[in-house]
Amino acid sequence: MKTVINNHRKIFSIQEEFNKEFPYLKIEFYARPSKEGGPAPEKIVEKSSKTIADCRNTHENGTITITPNMTVAELESTFTNVYGLKIHVYRKSGKSWLETTVTSGWSLEEQNNQGKTLSEEVA
Repeated sequence: MKTVINNHRKIFSIQEEFNKEFPYLKIEFYARPSKEGGPAPEKIVEKSSKTIADCRNTHENGTITITPNMTVAELESTFTNVYGLKIHVYRKSGKSWLETTVTSGWSLEEQNNQGKTLSEEVA
């Protein structure tokens, strides 16, 4: 899957694209750092109607290719290092969403399959 990153894209459109490919995963965007190169606040952007420009100081445009064998760590790193966007991937577990920090070395496909398994067990 190829996702275009530019300042005019709405957060929800990127989240929807990602969720179509990986229905048991979601990505959350975090608020823009107070200064370029500064640490990103740990505040999730609640209004997904905001644009990418609202979440970053670095304004690099491009296309990110997201593949099933890409790890969570690789995806998060690419968003941060190339596009200046702080994101986290969450995995569905029943009716809850869990941050994938501990399993960030797993591929997106593994994460999605685990989310499917955990969600089907609860249903």
